[in-house]
Amino acid sequence: MDLKNFRETAHHFVDWMADYMEHIEQRPVKPKTRPGEILAQLPEKAPEKPEAMDHIFQDFQNIIMPGMTHWQHPNFMAYFPANASPPSILAEMLTSTVAAQCMSWQTSPAATELEERVMDWLRDMIGLPQNFHGVIQDTASTSMFVAFLTARERVNNFRTNHTGLVDAGRHCCYASAEVHSSTDKGIRMAGLGSDNLRKIPVDENFALIPAELEKAILADLEAGHTPTCVVATLGSTSLSSIDPLAEIGEICKKYNVWLHVDAAWAGSALVLPEFRWMITGIENADSFVFNPHKWLLAQFDCSAFFVRDKGALIRTFEILPEYLKTREGDQVNNYRDWGPQLGRRFRALKLWFVIRSYGIEGLQNHIRRHIAMTQALAAQVAADPDFELLAPNPLALFCFRYHPEGYPEQKLDALNETLFEAINDTGKLYLTQTRIRDSYAIRLVSGAEATQPRHLEQAWVLIKQIARQLPLD
Repeated sequence: MDLKNFRETAHHFVDWMADYMEHIEQRPVKPKTRPGEILAQLPEKAPEKPEAMDHIFQDFQNIIMPGMTHWQHPNFMAYFPANASPPSILAEMLTSTVAAQCMSWQTSPAATELEERVMDWLRDMIGLPQNFHGVIQDTASTSMFVAFLTARERVNNFRTNHTGLVDAGRHCCYASAEVHSSTDKGIRMAGLGSDNLRKIPVDENFALIPAELEKAILADLEAGHTPTCVVATLGSTSLSSIDPLAEIGEICKKYNVWLHVDAAWAGSALVLPEFRWMITGIENADSFVFNPHKWLLAQFDCSAFFVRDKGALIRTFEILPEYLKTREGDQVNNYRDWGPQLGRRFRALKLWFVIRSYGIEGLQNHIRRHIAMTQALAAQVAADPDFELLAPNPLALFCFRYHPEGYPEQKLDALNETLFEAINDTGKLYLTQTRIRDSYAIRLVSGAEATQPRHLEQAWVLIKQIARQLPLD
């Protein structure tokens, strides 16, 4: 492809992108594709000869797009949002064009220094202490892994990177029963073993009980184990529960245990001063993560990871062969030493574009709007005698079930699973499910930039319509 052809094709693609965003609501939010249907349309062997871009793009539209779930759709109310705002998309286009590999300051001075600055902006925007230092990871799962490794090294005086864990004894980690599955995975990857993850009981609001945490730590100390890391969750995935950070922090400080705060989704709400209560006690945290790619309008992937002791982080990950040495040394940040990857994308550019394009006020308006819309819908659900909320809903997520009067409790799970599948099968709305105290629950979360109050109102009409058509035998 020569540059003339590239220019013409790129203009055509941008027109398609704008049309896609403008008319996305006309598409089904979730396709009815069957397993293997896309695969069957793709040749088993790669082409021997070059193919024209027009032909490739035609196949993209005819084969790929019909099988896509549309995360930017205003009726995507499943999982958490993965926003791709126009400024972020434009920044990603520039990032792809410049194609920098941002492993060190010398390989991309502007990328490194922009990352340092926008992470300071984010820190201040969400109310973290000034002594927290930020770096962009790809996802909160990677950030969790980084926290576990750094906690492991700190508790072992940075020996186990060299000696391994063979003679280090059992290292115990702690989190609420509502913690995200990335905790289990991160502990496995860090070599600590999932059998050493203590799931701490939760209270009536599904928040970790501090007294139970301390009891578990004392039991492990008594058994000769090493308490290593506590994960406090702000906005659990199933139902947005908030752990009591201040009490947890005091316990971690008392027993010198690393405290990692997982606020992957809910952390974006900290741009609102009225939600800063969630991080009361943050001064005792060692690391903190939230994902601007979930709710703060930055393109996936972009995970904001903050650490109080950057020296411990760097000491955990730094490996300096001769070919990576540069004369700038400690004068600069070399972010390859702040996580697992040597190669790094220029993720800071989209954050810079988004923050400048919307301003803090615009981002606050975006978050407030979704919280207000979701709270209004949750109130309608709670007021309907045939439906019930199953957990507190402080932000833009709530869990509910269909519960017609007099319907047997033992049949409710099957009824709600049928309702859930019927809703998603329409292609008009996409929700997800969970279990709350062993009851089947339907999750609804709002966060897509395109979602307006009318979409939530239409979702509620659809849910009620389908529910009341179900046979109640």
